[in-house]
Amino acid sequence: MKVVLLAGGFGTRISEESHLKPKPMLEIGGKPILWHIMKEYSYYGFNEFIICAGYKQHVIKEWFADYYLHNSDITFDFANKNQMIVHNHVVEPWKVTIVDTGLETMTGGRVKRIRSFVGDEPFLLTYGDGVSDIDIGKLVEFHKSHGKIATLTAVHMSQRFGVLGIDKDNLNVTAFREKSQADGSRINAGYMVFQPEVFDYIEGDSTVLEKDPLEKLSAAGELKAYKHNGFWKCMDTKREMEELESLWDSGNAPWKVWG
Repeated sequence: MKVVLLAGGFGTRISEESHLKPKPMLEIGGKPILWHIMKEYSYYGFNEFIICAGYKQHVIKEWFADYYLHNSDITFDFANKNQMIVHNHVVEPWKVTIVDTGLETMTGGRVKRIRSFVGDEPFLLTYGDGVSDIDIGKLVEFHKSHGKIATLTAVHMSQRFGVLGIDKDNLNVTAFREKSQADGSRINAGYMVFQPEVFDYIEGDSTVLEKDPLEKLSAAGELKAYKHNGFWKCMDTKREMEELESLWDSGNAPWKVWG
């Protein structure tokens, strides 16, 4: 199952950092947050990635182009025909496809643009700026068990996001609405699983995935919520970036499930 990562937005809420590079390439512990997300998926055996790039997409491409070089010990023997000797092989078991999905394209449009790379099969999708300790294996099992088109991960959050209405018995997502100050409802944290039929719900570049497509899936009873009660954090501001960096530096980053 392929993993689609949304990494093409402007990152305007953290513009003091993202004016230099895409937000998913901002570093936590010396590695882009995108790398942290990919390491988590890889831990659960999902190693084929499709990155929906846009804003400063060349930064993402160049980082992956140099990944092997920057993570191996290498001797450059200029006296011997510029021979390059690799002393250790630091290789991730990854296949990474980076697609320029446009500068102004909305989230749904970006997903629509990578349809040919996904093919006619289920796929995983998440945002390139949020980390979690979710058990992705159990998420996929839950998705397969209910037979619907879409699953999203629902978490508790006491901040600024829109909230979900979820019926208690069947875990159907029944409504989307703005969050009130005293609201304890769950929000969409990404970490989604889709059947390929989801592409039929996306019109084009101007489609916002979280609006019309998910709302229509909800109305049709085709959207389920996987409730996650553990750690999840979105790096939307400089303060949140610093909080994630502090957790990483402490050695107790909850999302670091890999060895």
